Amino acid sequence: VQLQASGGGLVQAGGSLRLSCAASGRTFSNYVMGWFRQAPGKEREFVAAISWSGGSSYYADSVKGRFTISRDNAENTVYLQMNSLKPGDTAVYYCAARTGPVVRNAPLYDYWGQGTQVTVSS
Repeated sequence: VQLQASGGGLVQAGGSLRLSCAASGRTFSNYVMGWFRQAPGKEREFVAAISWSGGSSYYADSVKGRFTISRDNAENTVYLQMNSLKPGDTAVYYCAARTGPVVRNAPLYDYWGQGTQVTVSS
């Protein structure tokens, strides 16, 4: 499956952004979808994931209550709504896909998008 992330940009602290990840090439609803991020000099970290049906979602503690992951299987797209953004959220955000159960480990995801930059100014 091919993944194309979009929606990043520059926003002030306290603002909001919505990231999108469009999938093509395989049956989207077969895949668990995840969002990860990587800041300069840091390892890639888990942000959120959603089950194939959209019925279950999981978040890193650092974003819980501020970010919401959702998916539209008819549109082959997964979203990450980010509210109350902080400078610490600055990173390149990646979407990823895998078959099987939802996991938080990046190496267990099979397919990756190209990343979209999110910059939060103070």
